Amino acid sequence: MSANLNPRMTVHYGIPATASILACDLNQRLVAVGTLDGRIKVIGGEYVEALLVSPKHIPFKIWRFFLQNQGFLVSVSNENEIQVWDLGQWQIAASLKWESNITAFKAIHGTSYMYLGDEHGMVYVLKYEADQRKLTNLPYYVPTNVIAEEAGISSPNHPSVVGVLPQPCSQGNRVLIAYVNGLIVIWDVSDDKVVLVRGNKDLQLQGETASGSPENKNPEVSDCVSESDKVEKEISSLCWASNDGSILAVGYVDGDIMFWALPAATSKNNQQASKSHKNVVKLQLSSGEKRLPVIVLHWSENQSHSARGCKIFFYGGDQIGSKETLTKRRCIRSPANQIQNHHSVYYKKSKCVSRVDIIPNGSFADMVLFPTVGEMENGGSLLFVLTNPGQLHVYDDACLAAFKSQDEKKPCVSSGQYVMPIPIVAPCMTVSKLSLVDRDGEFSKALSKIVSTAKLKAPHTPIRSSKKWPLTGGIPSRLPEAADYEVERVYTAGYQDGSVRMWDATYPALSLIFVLGAEIYGKVPGIDIAGASAPVSALEICSFTQSVAIGNECGIVCLFKLTGTSNEMSLNIVTETEKKVHTLHQADGPQCMALFSLFSSPVCLLQSTEYGNRLAVGFKCGRVAMLDVGTSSVLFITDSLSRSNCSVRSLAMIFFTDTNTLINNSKDSTSTSLNDGEKGLAFIMTRDAYLAVLDGRTGHMVSSQSIPQKKESSAISMYILGKSFLLWIRKVEPKSETAAQVAYLGQRSKSLLILLCFEDALHLHSLKSVIKGTCDSIREVNLKQCCWTSAIKIDDKECGLVLLCWTGIIEIRSLTKLEVMGQCSLMTILRWNFTANMEKMACSSNRGQIVLINGCEFAAVSILALENDFRIPDSLPCFHDTVLAAAFDATVKSEDTSPGILGGIFKGLIGGKQDRNMQIKEACRNDFPHLESIFSSPPFLKPSTASTDDKEVINLNIDDILIDEKITVFPKSETINNDEKNKKPERERLFEGSSTDAKPTVRSVYEIRAKYRGPEDAAAAAARARDRVIERQEKLERINDRSQELQNEAENFASIAHQLARKMEKKKWWNI
Repeated sequence: MSANLNPRMTVHYGIPATASILACDLNQRLVAVGTLDGRIKVIGGEYVEALLVSPKHIPFKIWRFFLQNQGFLVSVSNENEIQVWDLGQWQIAASLKWESNITAFKAIHGTSYMYLGDEHGMVYVLKYEADQRKLTNLPYYVPTNVIAEEAGISSPNHPSVVGVLPQPCSQGNRVLIAYVNGLIVIWDVSDDKVVLVRGNKDLQLQGETASGSPENKNPEVSDCVSESDKVEKEISSLCWASNDGSILAVGYVDGDIMFWALPAATSKNNQQASKSHKNVVKLQLSSGEKRLPVIVLHWSENQSHSARGCKIFFYGGDQIGSKETLTKRRCIRSPANQIQNHHSVYYKKSKCVSRVDIIPNGSFADMVLFPTVGEMENGGSLLFVLTNPGQLHVYDDACLAAFKSQDEKKPCVSSGQYVMPIPIVAPCMTVSKLSLVDRDGEFSKALSKIVSTAKLKAPHTPIRSSKKWPLTGGIPSRLPEAADYEVERVYTAGYQDGSVRMWDATYPALSLIFVLGAEIYGKVPGIDIAGASAPVSALEICSFTQSVAIGNECGIVCLFKLTGTSNEMSLNIVTETEKKVHTLHQADGPQCMALFSLFSSPVCLLQSTEYGNRLAVGFKCGRVAMLDVGTSSVLFITDSLSRSNCSVRSLAMIFFTDTNTLINNSKDSTSTSLNDGEKGLAFIMTRDAYLAVLDGRTGHMVSSQSIPQKKESSAISMYILGKSFLLWIRKVEPKSETAAQVAYLGQRSKSLLILLCFEDALHLHSLKSVIKGTCDSIREVNLKQCCWTSAIKIDDKECGLVLLCWTGIIEIRSLTKLEVMGQCSLMTILRWNFTANMEKMACSSNRGQIVLINGCEFAAVSILALENDFRIPDSLPCFHDTVLAAAFDATVKSEDTSPGILGGIFKGLIGGKQDRNMQIKEACRNDFPHLESIFSSPPFLKPSTASTDDKEVINLNIDDILIDEKITVFPKSETINNDEKNKKPERERLFEGSSTDAKPTVRSVYEIRAKYRGPEDAAAAAARARDRVIERQEKLERINDRSQELQNEAENFASIAHQLARKMEKKKWWNI
């Protein structure tokens, strides 16, 4: 059994309460939400969402983004681990652990290249190779020593990087680097040089001082130079404020916002722009001395023909202690005040025409901007605001304009909001139930027909949301064809407003089938039923009768026929004293059959028999009622079973048909629709561990007992184990009044057992002993703070028990030995901490599928490894639309885009045709093949593009010298010539054969430093020198060994020659 266990999450809806950051894919129309516990929620169109869980339980940093239009998501954790998520596979494709602290991260739009900035001021380049699923650190980097010299920084510790932004319209050749001390640098990666340096010393500015009062919403720009502007200002956020990268918006820790004029990538005269002093405009949001830092900053150009300028969205800048707001400012230019200076034009006088303070619905977390496209394309943008706990609101221009006219500051009504497919908070869910449906049964066929024919638009099924969700990304899961579709599982939830909703839970994308509200059964003409719309407290589904029973906190039980037809339907209203029948005209779909209002105690439990002809109702006061569903009548109502009037916690029934009735008592024969041979027992356990066995027809007590425990503990649940029936007759006193009625009420089983679950123990008894009234326990096991249980089956046989503890631990124990076979935790699977009343919302099927609710999250967990009823991964939605990606690429390649010009707070930026889709086209552009050659080498060491000699370069090694090679004898004339050459001066011999026109290669200072000094520090240089000395020593040793070998060979040759000479001396010449 333990080998069959594999607890895992299969379905997830909702935004986690720990959400902290946002990212978006402009092309695929997706939003990703990062959390503080290592999870990523990806949201697209309706019913297109998924939860990605990182292996480590650590927060994500604020640098998290999509590789635009490529189907990958990049995240950086607080432990500086870079993770690339494959949205097609829902898993991590590659990861890289960085040694230093990552402080900035940004991708070049449309490519797989990423800039990484760290705490030491270094900027590196990474590349994700999708084919190899590998994240590589490329050789290229931005040298800090060059930037330090250009910026005049003498400190040995370079300031950390706080932002890296590739400059638009630069073909990826330029990148802007912002440092924490206020330094701004534009670096050209193609030329390996600094293009521009800006810093606090350049703050000779024109500034705008905006009053903190709400009355002054249209402040003019005035000249102001304060002493505070001369001190070092730390950067906290930044973004581009123009389409061509000529204006940069920078937010500071002191609450100011600066707009810097920078040379665009298309500018031909960068030096003149760099010498201009009036290159920055200040936007001060509050006059207070202590202000909040500007932590989030976004810019959007106003593309509408009727409006000029731009919109700035930011969070922060207000006085510390003020009400939390998100601010939008709209600025315009005045053409009459333009002064043109060569290629750059600045405003002498600018104007902010509006200010909107958005009060978020909750605690602000993050925001992103989406350009409007398609049907909503009106030249504006959509503002997505993430608040806690787990709320995502959308604001369009019309919504913000309406909020501007409000005098009072109150939460802004958004134009759209993320709405879960399964409501949890609005309305508030009170109870839920997961039920299996027989695929071959009539109920499954009826539900399948409703789902496949799209009856969700019926009057009894409202639309999911009155406001359209603006995101359309992703492809929903593809369900089987209508003819082949079969409903196998339904999820039903009751709410505080008295309504009940039922979903098709066969696949991860749950689809709504029915909505049963108080308007259906609570508004009967001429009859006022008190408490009909009270919160739902219990649910029961019966597939055999195709009905649902609903109990609420006012003690009302309502029975619905789910698959009725339009005709006259009788409604039976049964109270404790009377029964009335009303005729109603009801439409197709759910029809109310009966309503029971017996007493005002809340309903705790509803349990039907196998064929749905009887329904047992347990109340909070400890009483039990048995209802006949067919005749809408009450069979019996018991008194309180508990001595302390504790609520009923668990209820089980066993009914069977005895063809050979042992006792036929005509004295007490009740006329019902039930078969007289149908016998059964009802087992009821109350919260204080009181167990009672009742006659299922009459309600007479068969036995009762209090289960002894070591310490006081509340009862949780009860299970009857086994199926095989035998006849067993209980011996009773013949004089007993109930003897004739209960003599046959024995459980016919070879080895039926009953399992009683408590908060701190499990008790296993034989069913026979419980019916007799004895408390002989077969096995007892101690537990630790258990609060919820569920039995699981394999091949229709009970095989395990799932227990949920208050600590969040999930245990799986065997039946019937009750041994622990597996263990996991909510924190491991879902990153959830156990919260109060979580067990009330938990429900399960007997196949090991558990549904849990936590705050604004809905999750389904599968326990068994072999169970795949949700058809994963075939039934999961797709987040990367390849057709859409190809369409974007084709559009960009076929259109020539020109950089748009900002009509903002700067004066007279030279006009050009504004491209309203500039951001999207720039995002999906992928025509930067030259970056591969640039980033494949360190700076200043790029491979030469000039023509080189085609001859092969031969590397000589001293070990390759052959000692025994043949001696070449040169002619005398050649020897004389060589001697004459040797007599020439050394300089002439050195340059002999070279051209007199050759000129030495001119190298820049940067190239010389990169080649001979390198980026390493003194310790690294010393280590490199030491390695070279060791290598040289090894070469000398090899040469010495070779020389010694040659010397030995020469001595051997000389000895042999000497011996041969002596031998030949004794022979005559004619004997040779």
